[in-house]
Amino acid sequence: MHPSPLIGRLIVITGPSGVGKGTLVKRLLSRHREIWLSVSATTRMPRQGEIEGQHYFFIRRDRFKELVDEVGFLEWAEFAGNCYGTPSKEVQKKLLSGRSVLLEIELEGARQVRKTFPEALQIFLAPPSFSELEKRIRGRATDSEAAIQRRLLRAKEELKAQNEFDAVVINDDLDKALEDLEGKIGLSS
Repeated sequence: MHPSPLIGRLIVITGPSGVGKGTLVKRLLSRHREIWLSVSATTRMPRQGEIEGQHYFFIRRDRFKELVDEVGFLEWAEFAGNCYGTPSKEVQKKLLSGRSVLLEIELEGARQVRKTFPEALQIFLAPPSFSELEKRIRGRATDSEAAIQRRLLRAKEELKAQNEFDAVVINDDLDKALEDLEGKIGLSS
């Protein structure tokens, strides 16, 4: 009789734009190299410097549609005329090897994963307040006022979904948020 393979854990992190998901995830991954950040597939063309399999899996639209039909994605969506999705096969391969996998995705993607992989740990990253979130979004100085208003409107809707998640981490102080996130995942700092 063979021992059963180690099974990693699927961790989903979502939250509104400007909450600091990218920064927090980067810090988490630098401290816990055993966690693999999932690589999404996309139908868009690679941008300069992007590497196949590292930044994205770049695939043709017809192949993407085939994968959707075959339930080859844990979640997927279309934005600005391009499709993006989390390939199930890559995630399953890492989980079966014993590695935990992290998905940093949007709210709708998290909801899809809840259906396709209900045992995933789902964590919502929240700002300390809506006014602080607005300050952060405006502080980026990269968006037009119209784009800022769209982000804020979307953020209000996303914040209402916090109670759908297994845990909420408030990103007020980055070090404290990282420690809280590690605790929720069951990692020691």
